[in-house]
Amino acid sequence: MVLTGAQIVMECLLEQGVDTVFGYPGGAVLNIYDALYEYRDRINHVRTAHEQGAAHAADGYARSTGKTGVCIATSGPGATNLVTGIATAYMDSVPLVAITGNVNLNLLGLDSFQEVDITGITMPITKHNYIVKDVRDLAQTLREAFQIAGSGRKGPVLVDIPKDITGQKCEYERSQPLPPLPHDFPIEERFTSALELLTRAERPFLYCGGGVLSSDAEEELAKFAGLLDAPVACSLMCQGGFDQADPRYMGMLGMHGTNTAALAIKNCDLFVAVGTRFSDRVLCNAGLFARHCPIIQIEIDTAEFNKNIEVQLKVKGDAREILERLNSMLPQQSHPQWMEQIAAWKEEFPLVQKPRTPGAVTPQQVIETLDRLTGEDTLICTEVGQNQMWAAQFYTYRRPHTFISSGGLGTMGFGLGAAIGAKIANPEKTVVNIAGDGSFHMNLTELATAAAYHVPIVELILNNEVLGMVRQWQKLFYDNRFSQTDVDTTTNFPALAEAFGLKAYSIFTADEVEPVLREALAQTGPVLIDCHIDRDVNVLPMVPAGASVESPILEMDN
Repeated sequence: MVLTGAQIVMECLLEQGVDTVFGYPGGAVLNIYDALYEYRDRINHVRTAHEQGAAHAADGYARSTGKTGVCIATSGPGATNLVTGIATAYMDSVPLVAITGNVNLNLLGLDSFQEVDITGITMPITKHNYIVKDVRDLAQTLREAFQIAGSGRKGPVLVDIPKDITGQKCEYERSQPLPPLPHDFPIEERFTSALELLTRAERPFLYCGGGVLSSDAEEELAKFAGLLDAPVACSLMCQGGFDQADPRYMGMLGMHGTNTAALAIKNCDLFVAVGTRFSDRVLCNAGLFARHCPIIQIEIDTAEFNKNIEVQLKVKGDAREILERLNSMLPQQSHPQWMEQIAAWKEEFPLVQKPRTPGAVTPQQVIETLDRLTGEDTLICTEVGQNQMWAAQFYTYRRPHTFISSGGLGTMGFGLGAAIGAKIANPEKTVVNIAGDGSFHMNLTELATAAAYHVPIVELILNNEVLGMVRQWQKLFYDNRFSQTDVDTTTNFPALAEAFGLKAYSIFTADEVEPVLREALAQTGPVLIDCHIDRDVNVLPMVPAGASVESPILEMDN
């Protein structure tokens, strides 16, 4: 059948099973939006308040479902407003297809109104990108974009379409989605070498990254941990990849990891890393990381081997496939003394926040109460900073894809848009965005989106009236010179929320935490909670810059 380029875009989205897209209309995508009107009974479009919010919403949709998220923006500033969201997805290996409009073909390169070279701008932060200059190439290009985004180490792909291409017509034939691109599987010698190290170890340490979630390897990981009889730590990106109620779980490893994980890495005789790139936030000082024991790294991306740290055994491939093979080979191991020591350290070094004044609210109290009041399928989104670390430390994640946060790029303003996308993708699940007041200010306009579409999320602001994480560093390393971090904002968050059309609550004392959370969680529309906390509550443990991950700071003078 003969269709316009814009109609071909719609048909290709349907081919890929896309039911929702996030975006903002503009001149260069008018044909696409006209087609969206035509296809409105089959493709749901959510217009966000800002294009960055659209990218984050598509990201949250993808992280919570495992499917590829889709966002649309017009040319020029519309396209550039997607950049932060695309980079966020790229750093965390999230499958995303960004569709941008551009000026007509004959206006490209002439500094035309609202023209930018968006493919050039996004080249370093996409797996691949395209500009379509022939309508006959459009369908295949979109199919390839989805194939690339969802294959191997997943990530964002951008397709830029000049406006006249979306208006031209050509023959279109429906097609099935392209299969994932093939990836390597290790040779038998790699498994033999791994098995030798695994069976020889007496104090193994199992560390898991976001690749576990990307490959849906959670069940195989749990089985592997049991066979190896090892304690488990997870990166920020792998929260929920291993059941945190399991006695094997030690907490996070790294700059704000637990002391139990720090002691375990100091004393282990084998470090097994699954689906992780060894971020600097995990290694802290790479020269002092696990230097006393061999490291096995299971990773799908060759570029991540020996990039940040030298490893003794590289096992390249999909985490689930490799763990399945290892589980079929590995005999049951037993390390009772090692596991008893882990349990003793967990009991000796719990994460505890004490209120500085009687009746004051602590982040730990808020998040642990939220944990108690919500189910295992609740989706917790976060902003970036102290709120993010507290959400990772004090909420118990038992299922995959229930923690949604910007790890690699650390994007303040990510969480609200991501929460909207996650809730639209999972209407039956409770979705809470845990924010700091600094991050909330970044993209608070997305409250308008939540209200307009009646998206029942809970926006929980831990309000300390400072840029908490930066201030914490200034406290430790800059002799309390709080340069531009004491915000002392005059924004009335409840009044702001009500102006946008949300129901709002405030928490000032510890005895208000549970009743307010209960009432907020029971609402059928979007709500905001302004929860006031002390500005001098710190994220601990903390490994200072340049120090060993084995030696975290456990206490700080406020």
